[in-house]
Amino acid sequence: MLDTIKVTQIASGIGSTKIQKRTLKGLGFRKLNQSKTLQDTPSIRGMVKRVKHLVKIETIK
Repeated sequence: MLDTIKVTQIASGIGSTKIQKRTLKGLGFRKLNQSKTLQDTPSIRGMVKRVKHLVKIETIK
């Protein structure tokens, strides 16, 4: 069974590159301080790594 991670947007996407803005949208973020519970897969980890300065990550077991 895959672990899950809780990702919270802690900074605004304003001033970020287009790729970073699209990555936030792909993760499902629309508002600041919004949290999403996602499967811990390599593709999700790669997306989170791309915007690591804008989000906070917590592991949920």
